[in-house]
Amino acid sequence: MNILDKIIADKYKEVALKKSVVPISQLEASSLFKRDTFSLATALRNSTTGIIAEHKRRSPSKGTINQNTNVGQVAKGYRNAGVCGISVLTDIKYFGGSLEDLQLARASVNTPLLRKEFIIDEYQILEAKANGADVILLIAAVLSREQIKTFSELAKSLNLEVLLEVHNEEELQKSIMPSIDMLGVNNRNLKTFEVSLETSKALSKMIPDNFVKVSESGISAVDTIQELRPYGYQGFLIGENFMKTENPSESANAFIQKIAR
Repeated sequence: MNILDKIIADKYKEVALKKSVVPISQLEASSLFKRDTFSLATALRNSTTGIIAEHKRRSPSKGTINQNTNVGQVAKGYRNAGVCGISVLTDIKYFGGSLEDLQLARASVNTPLLRKEFIIDEYQILEAKANGADVILLIAAVLSREQIKTFSELAKSLNLEVLLEVHNEEELQKSIMPSIDMLGVNNRNLKTFEVSLETSKALSKMIPDNFVKVSESGISAVDTIQELRPYGYQGFLIGENFMKTENPSESANAFIQKIAR
């Protein structure tokens, strides 16, 4: 069993437990459930930098990245640096995140927030809305076409945007549908954790222009963004590169200033 399979197996158990503790009616009663959402897709289309900065404490491939951050302060720093959106990890076991992190980020900024999570159940989409997310992540590698359709349509009904993540042509072909806003190409193989920008380059030609193209993982240099822009990418998800530094928001600010120049 590879790490992705382990994460998903644990996620089914986690979600089953949550559903037994917090009913859907309680999620729908949340004050955040009724809020108007912010559009990450629009922010990326209108941006000259396209940075989505991530809050991530650890990962299965890298271990501890940064355990000492205050998510609210990081979110404010990212906002001040001029990011288009903020990705907040909410998986506890493997990434050290939580829904509380999402709530704190929401209380701190009006920037579009992506709930970075392994979504395998409609319950998690309602949970995302109830805790202040604007965007959900769907990972094609762990979902069927039917699940992608069901989950993305539910998200749209809640005014949440959908970033659909793919790793290869097969995943991309099953994922193209009107209820998706952004197509993210993950340059990291989730089974081996090897990273290659060639993944973004190769798949870019197959993504219709009506989707916002986002490149994810392995982006640590401004040159990389300039290399990917001709392939139509408007969004760049960066986590570890900022989070591994002592001051993630300062790192993000310096990075964005370089792009702007």
